[in-house]
Amino acid sequence: MIKAILTIDDIASKNTSAIVDYLQEKGIQAIMFAVGQNLEKYPQQAVYALKHGMIIGNHSYSHPAFSSLSMDECVKEIEKCEELLDRLYQSAGVKRRFRPFRFPYGDKGGENKAALQKYLTENGFDKVKDTQIPYKWWKDNGFNKDIDTFWTFDFEEYNIRPDSGFTKDDVWRKIHDLNPSTGAALLADGGRHIILLHAHDETEEMLPEYYKLFIDHLTENGVEFEKPEFLG
Repeated sequence: MIKAILTIDDIASKNTSAIVDYLQEKGIQAIMFAVGQNLEKYPQQAVYALKHGMIIGNHSYSHPAFSSLSMDECVKEIEKCEELLDRLYQSAGVKRRFRPFRFPYGDKGGENKAALQKYLTENGFDKVKDTQIPYKWWKDNGFNKDIDTFWTFDFEEYNIRPDSGFTKDDVWRKIHDLNPSTGAALLADGGRHIILLHAHDETEEMLPEYYKLFIDHLTENGVEFEKPEFLG
């Protein structure tokens, strides 16, 4: 058996509610990381996700590479999205119990990394429970100690774009790669994962219902999705 938590980046989007409906049908609760600008564009899609049991976390306001910003700029990116999320939860009538954060691109801030981890800790952000993740590289990179939510496997389906040369077959190969150059083999027996998918309307246009295609494939191959938990 392979256990996994599902995370979905870059909401809100036009296809967010369809993704939520599918996840509800499958009994999967996901952590959806919101970009503030996208929340402003599609607020009702995000409200729909909250009202249907998803957890929404902070993915910054404008999705910059944090290593290119000053510490003050990083904090502004986080706090501007926080304000939108507080209002969103209030609008949905849902109590905001958890505050997970994910850096855009997994870029933890370069020389500001330590200061950002301290900021996240001191400002009430929550660490997704990852004590079950067994991989040596996870601990070697300090992901087991960082407050932000990293991942063990990324579908990289955002690369499916016109003239990119990247197709669903590349996603299949990645899913079935038992010796990946980065991350962990997804379908290795006994695996524990934080899986990354994206809510992108551009991918939907290229490959309709891509999220169903990929998640169904995982469940058919022994992946069991667990309810996200958080460390105290």
